[in-house]
Amino acid sequence: MAFAHTGSVALLGVDGVVVEVQADLEPGVSAFTIVGLPDKALSEARDRVRAAVVNSGEKWPQRKLTVGLSPASVPKSGSGFDLAIACSVLAAAERIDPAAIAGLLLVGELGLDGRVRPVRGVLPAVLAAADAGYGRVVVPAQTAAEAALVPGMAVHGVRTLRQLIALLCHEDPPEDSFGPGAQEVAGLPDNALAGLSLPGLGVRSRAAHAPDHRDLADVAGQFEARRALEIAAAGGHHLYLKGPPGAGKTMLAERLPGILPPLTPQEALEVTAVHSVAGLLPPGRPLLTGAPYCAPHHSTTMPAIIGGGSGLPRPGAVSLAHRGALFLDEAPEFPVRVLDALRQPLESGEVVIARAAGSLRLPARFLLVLAANPCPCGRWSRRGEGCDCTPAMVSRYQGRLSGPLLDRVDLRVEVDAVTRVELMERDATAESTATVAARVVAARERAAARLRDTPWRTNGEVPGHELRTRWRLADGALRDAERDLERGLLTARGLDRVLRVAWTAADLAELDRPDREQVRTALGLRTGVRYGLPRDGGPLC
Repeated sequence: MAFAHTGSVALLGVDGVVVEVQADLEPGVSAFTIVGLPDKALSEARDRVRAAVVNSGEKWPQRKLTVGLSPASVPKSGSGFDLAIACSVLAAAERIDPAAIAGLLLVGELGLDGRVRPVRGVLPAVLAAADAGYGRVVVPAQTAAEAALVPGMAVHGVRTLRQLIALLCHEDPPEDSFGPGAQEVAGLPDNALAGLSLPGLGVRSRAAHAPDHRDLADVAGQFEARRALEIAAAGGHHLYLKGPPGAGKTMLAERLPGILPPLTPQEALEVTAVHSVAGLLPPGRPLLTGAPYCAPHHSTTMPAIIGGGSGLPRPGAVSLAHRGALFLDEAPEFPVRVLDALRQPLESGEVVIARAAGSLRLPARFLLVLAANPCPCGRWSRRGEGCDCTPAMVSRYQGRLSGPLLDRVDLRVEVDAVTRVELMERDATAESTATVAARVVAARERAAARLRDTPWRTNGEVPGHELRTRWRLADGALRDAERDLERGLLTARGLDRVLRVAWTAADLAELDRPDREQVRTALGLRTGVRYGLPRDGGPLC
């Protein structure tokens, strides 16, 4: 039989498309052609596959060979098709039974010596295979644990092409499982993993229950900012910290992942899929169970923040922070176009990247934390002491954060400079990360019980219409918010976000529904009016 076919996966963003890899051998001059919209890396598979087959002790067919990747209209990229191409060629040459690979899906890159090297995006590829009805996949041994996260899938991890041939032909496995001339050196890391770890965007992911030396108790003073951080974590609300340099804005943001609850199994799969495509999975950790934290520099470009790039778009910082926190330090220094591009994912929880070949949707449900100085010199305050900036300079600097962007931020906190007493004398009443995290988990559980039969998981995701009609507040609770709305101090979107924060404050206070005090707390954290916010470390009202 001169024809054989098997399956592989083409990645489009974080979604996979199952591709049928077909091989056809015909009489004629020896040639090797790949058709079906391959990119440069995939076109080079001709040389990789031929060398891997020969160096694995197999005979390369000296006939006209055509490999087709169907559907031909879908762009294919990367080296993950090597394993499927090699097996389909060997099956067409009758070295392997074509029936043995017809219902198999293969993902992996081949080295010239026949070793199977890992590729990025194994988890979304196997998820796509499961959705298409496949029950068996072959992946590189280094990523077998990642593929095994998909329930109901039989995963075969292989290290060499010879090992895979022996598996498919029911032969004894070869003695050298690492390929000819490629023995492992004891004590050295596997260099096959080098292509999986790519430079990130300041991404840090935390394993659930892993120790973290960044403790919230280390932050001196800043009671109001600490309480806002707790509310942000409990309800998934966006946070804006404004204050002079050295006040502790970055310290607070860096401790936010420590109080975020562990990811649910479904959220963990979503986050792991994004990081797998981006090549940012930590070694030895196939599943990310802690909330990711991404802190890009203010010089980062639009494609790196939103996603995109040349060729097929790749996830940006907003997707890498999915189900976690995105921290933009020195926010006014970011380009205005980049900041305004955040407005869509802040509302929808996803980002749409349009290209001539089509559009991609990438997940982007993140908690945004903005930090900024009050002026270019950083010394401006409401008392006007020590600032050298003119009013026009202050206005221009603060205007870099547009009104529509700030309208989507639920919590806005003025972070005051730390006093000598707060800095030099340790506050025994300062709560640790573990204490605050326990309250956050309890509040999330109360919200989850209330939202059990809905598509939403946190208060920050619930539409305002549902909050106004389905879950009613106590009588007279909205009196202050309605007055601010009539005076133009609140927009309609702002009122909805006040309601979301009020429900989170009620969950933290273990109340069935918010009353006027919780609404005042939410208004104070949004408008800066300091009524209703506790100052003594007592229970949150």
